[in-house]
Order: sequence, then structure tokens, then C-alpha cells
Amino acid sequence: MAETRPIDAPGPEPVTQLVQANSSTRALNILGDRWTLMILYLAFQRVHRFEEFQGRIGLARSLLIDRLRRLTKAGIFEKVRYQERPAREEYHLTEMGLDLYNVALTIIRWEKRWFYDPANPAHHLKHSCGKVFTPEFRCGHCGELVSPRDVYVRDGPGVGVEPSPPPRAQRRSIVPVDSLNHGNPMLDRAFQVLGDRWTSHVIASAFLGRRRFNDIQNALGVAPNILSDRLSRLVELGVLRKVLYQERPERWEYRLTDEGRDLYPLIAELNHWGDRWLATEQGPPLITYHRTCGHVLEPKLTCDQCGEVATVFNVTPA
Repeated sequence: MAETRPIDAPGPEPVTQLVQANSSTRALNILGDRWTLMILYLAFQRVHRFEEFQGRIGLARSLLIDRLRRLTKAGIFEKVRYQERPAREEYHLTEMGLDLYNVALTIIRWEKRWFYDPANPAHHLKHSCGKVFTPEFRCGHCGELVSPRDVYVRDGPGVGVEPSPPPRAQRRSIVPVDSLNHGNPMLDRAFQVLGDRWTSHVIASAFLGRRRFNDIQNALGVAPNILSDRLSRLVELGVLRKVLYQERPERWEYRLTDEGRDLYPLIAELNHWGDRWLATEQGPPLITYHRTCGHVLEPKLTCDQCGEVATVFNVTPA
């Protein structure tokens, strides 16, 4: 029997929409924010202390405290005391956080391929072979390069639905990234494309074959006005293109451009990370297979100069 409540009691909370379970979506609920991406970018450059994060990004103190708190609560950072009097702590990447390095490399790979900037240190990473390199996305089983056309997806043991993420208090920032990082070269274009949770969700949804407004909205549980804004933004940025599929009335679908399709390694790595760290007891919701060899895709990032694996331990700034 349903619970009753006094007539003057507050009404029930709004019903939360259920959306399809997806590991990349779970990952983006944590990481899909430009300030979070900036913090992680600096963490992989061995920045640990609050003052240095703030000095390099130029972010308001309250916002930086909030993002560091979220990342610590999620298990990506741990606080380590480095001074007793007065007590001071710094932020170190946990094993879970270090495992995001491949995600970082795919972001660098995409921006370097499409928006190369010789002044950006991230575009000049050096592998342990001694050469500056661009990461390549390969199948860990057969070693072949992987594109979105080379894979297919099947339901996994954790397939199902789950509550859509709650709305965040802040809206998408329209402040240019380069006005906040005090001239420190970062991945400005990538942060424009990826530095918003719903924008990133739309991109991930596109790789699952969703092209039409209603299909995307139903899968993500996003408000129509927010989805319309993010789709327009991605078209403006060149990641999606609008294609007319019905004339009366006019109906449009949104397809990935070549630039957009080249974001696939990022989505695949987010999904892989989410499978490892955010899956339920049932297991991953979706399983990706590599058509070429028929095996479950185990992503591997390699150096395009020597062919060896690139990791957080063998890559350094040039």
C-alpha cells in the first residue's frame, strides 16, 4: 500500500526520469565539466596544491574548492597532508585517477590533430622512445587501429535503466577558457567541446547511433531547451552537422562530422574507465566488440613513432 501523508505535508519529490545505463554517461557525470577537465589536466602535470591549481587556472576559490571536493568524493583524488603547522594538504591522483590518463591522452590526440598549436606544450608530448608523438588508438587484442566504423555494441550483463543525473546548480559557462587560465596554454578547443556535461553526453549518444532530437532526449533525460542549445553549439563547433530527413514538416537529424567522429577514442576510453570503476555488481551495461578480430575491444594507446604503449609513466613534456 502506498504511503499516506498529512494533507498539509509537502508533496512528493518529482519523479526522476529513467535513462539507459551507460558507462560513458556515468563517467561524464563526474568529468563532464571544463573546470574539472582543467584540474585533471594540471594534475597529470604533477600539480598538487590548491594555490598552484588556482594560479594556473585563475578559477574562483569557491569553484575550485567545489571541484576538488567532488573529485575527492568520487575517489579520483586523495588528500595528503604535507605540513602540520598550520595543517596543509595537497591533492594526489589515486589509482582510479591515474587510470584516467588514457582519457587525457585521447583529448590531447583529438585537439592536436584538428587544432594544432606549436605553442601548446600538450601538443609536444615525448614518449620514452625519445620522440614527440601523437597517440594512436588501437585494439589491445589484435593491435589494429580502431575507428567507430570498426566496432559494434551489444547489451552487457548490466544493461537496463537508471535514474537520470540530477541537474546542477550552475549553467553552462559562456566565459572563454583562455580568459581564465592566465595565458597558460591548455586544451582550449577541447574544453569548449567537452567542458559541459550535456554537450559531452550528446556526443557520446551520437556514437550509439542516435541522430534525432527525440531519440537523444529520451535516452539522456535532458530538458528540451538544454538539448536544443547543446545541439546548436555542437553544430557551430563543427562536431555535428544538421541533415534534413523530412520536408513537411521540416525535421532534422544530427550527424557526426569527420571532426566529431574522431572523438571516438575519447568516448571509448570513457566507457572503458566507467566499466572498470563505475559499473554495478551486474557488470557493464554495454560491451563493445572489434569487428576486425571479433574480440571485446580492450583499448590501447600507442606511440605513433615506435608503436609501444603510452602510459602515464613513460610520457613526458617535450
